[in-house]
Amino acid sequence: MNGFDHWVLSGAVFIPIIGAIVIGFIPRANEVQIKAAALLTTLVTLALGVYLVASFDYDSSGVLQFAVNRPWIDVIHSQYHVGVDGISLPLLVLSMFITVLCVIYSWDHFPEPHDPKGFLILMLILEVGMNGTFVAQDLILFFVFFELVLLPMYFMIGRWGGARRQYASIKFFLFTLFGSALMILSFLALYFKAGGTTFDIPGLIAYFSDPAHALAQTTALVIFGGLFIGFAIKVPMFPFHTWLPDAHTEAPTVGSVILAAILLKLGTYGFIRIAIPMLPGAAASWAPWIGGLAVIGIIYGALCCLAQTDLKRLIAFSSVAHMGFVMLGISTLTSYGINAAVFGMVAHGLITGMLFFLAGSIGERYGTREISRLGGLLVQAPRLGWILGFCAMASLGLPGLAGFWGEFPAILSSFAPSGALADHLGLFRAYMVIAAVGTVLAAGYLLWMFQRVAFGVPKEEFEKAHIHDVHMPEWLSWTPILLLIVILGIYPHFLFKTTNGAVNQATIGVPAPVDIAPGSGAAAAAGAPAP
Repeated sequence: MNGFDHWVLSGAVFIPIIGAIVIGFIPRANEVQIKAAALLTTLVTLALGVYLVASFDYDSSGVLQFAVNRPWIDVIHSQYHVGVDGISLPLLVLSMFITVLCVIYSWDHFPEPHDPKGFLILMLILEVGMNGTFVAQDLILFFVFFELVLLPMYFMIGRWGGARRQYASIKFFLFTLFGSALMILSFLALYFKAGGTTFDIPGLIAYFSDPAHALAQTTALVIFGGLFIGFAIKVPMFPFHTWLPDAHTEAPTVGSVILAAILLKLGTYGFIRIAIPMLPGAAASWAPWIGGLAVIGIIYGALCCLAQTDLKRLIAFSSVAHMGFVMLGISTLTSYGINAAVFGMVAHGLITGMLFFLAGSIGERYGTREISRLGGLLVQAPRLGWILGFCAMASLGLPGLAGFWGEFPAILSSFAPSGALADHLGLFRAYMVIAAVGTVLAAGYLLWMFQRVAFGVPKEEFEKAHIHDVHMPEWLSWTPILLLIVILGIYPHFLFKTTNGAVNQATIGVPAPVDIAPGSGAAAAAGAPAP
């Protein structure tokens, strides 16, 4: 690496906190300067992300690149170890990308009470935590960044949220804190079981992959259980999901976008980065339960969507269903399923983030998000209505758009899970059928929502109201997302080629998928190629 490469990841993580400090010294009356400083900070951070994408060696995506490993807390052998591979790079760039668009959208959409300075400082601190989580290669460093996102989102919901903002923010805080407590206990258990010598993630994976250092089955199951609860709450998986609809519904628009597009991915990323590579045997024992909760979440989330009257709450429950597809792919423990899961994480971030942007803008224009009071959007604001229709089609998994490649391969991977799950082959194929039913329900609630909101004529109370169509800050923040939804839908190989090598590396300790060749039955075929 050259000199620039040695600090590019540190810059990507810590430039936003420098921007937040600079904004802190700008008087509140200078709103334009505050907004410009926040936008410049996020653009510089995104520029580093573009450099990472351009300089990344895609033929070696399973190897940590741009890595920096320096002493940090010597007394506990924790290091400042950062790096990116094919799994973390797309999520890191997604975090940078979405934050820029949130700043642009906020230019004339700041919620009440009107305080751009405080709002943008919290947004930049959030970016530090999100970016840091995706590059951390040390368990303590990962935990610090993982927890850093908690306070800014708590204050963002608690101060700028809706009528029940205090309840929603405290519920979000307590749920996440409880999961984090179990997660750090699991991290400490791994540390002590490795001799108390390192928190380094690649080092611990290598240590426990040695048969001489393999954990006892019961110990591994308990440690994985702690990691599972910590990450599952963040995803969130059923039945740990109950904080999400309240947080989404009460959060300001930009808070909902960041929560859906990035923060939920911290949990699924934790499964792929830490839990499965470090404890593959325990992951195989937990996988049928994870897959079962995933498909319950798919159906439950879809049915809850059909019962919602609030547009934003409907989109929130759709996240429970869509993240169920991601967890189903992860539960197969195959490179095929986990590749689909990473693609689903990126696709969900773009599509559901965009839906929350739209819900916020519709709520601002009409003064309500009650679906029964909305209607005729295509008459009063046709561009806004058609963008809503486009995103609904992407969310339901229409082929040719990004959502399809997050759902269909995850369902297909359930047909041939890892050889370690050969005894549960019939169960996973039942999961495949249930998940496929979930896609039908998704079409039902999304088309129902689009019909109620966009079709017909405006309700009497809004019949003579002037509902302005999409304006410039919205075009600037939405157009890149819409283009990416199409690009990834038409050319998914762009993302799959990035993730595949790293996913293969993450699943190296897991047996190959069951052989689905004709006449092979359900026997596990060692060395069989991924489907």
